[in-house]
Amino acid sequence: QVQLVESGGGSVQAGGSLRLSCAASGRTFSGYAMGWFRQAPGKERVFVAAISRYGTSTVYADSVKGRCTISRDNAEDTLYLQMNSLKPEDTAVYYCAAGGFYGSPNRYDYNYWGQGTQVTVSS
Repeated sequence: QVQLVESGGGSVQAGGSLRLSCAASGRTFSGYAMGWFRQAPGKERVFVAAISRYGTSTVYADSVKGRCTISRDNAEDTLYLQMNSLKPEDTAVYYCAAGGFYGSPNRYDYNYWGQGTQVTVSS
């Protein structure tokens, strides 16, 4: 069993920055690829970014490419999402997820999910 707990969300002005964290416990964190997804009100949960199990490869949704950076610290069992130049359309609940080896934009490839952290960007 893997437990994931997100933190670092909050309210920020457009153009600002946030760094989200996801702390893992239970099974070995380094054994899984990790991803970030988000869900806005009335919308489906969509892919944001993913990172392979050892952090050697990353992939980003077009909507955040160039503004977000996903990283992981396997020694500390923590996943991060650095978000810069935030826009109102980034407003959503952000979820971290664990599963597989290489990271995937498909939410069905992930086995474990956190509870989510709210990000609100005002114009």
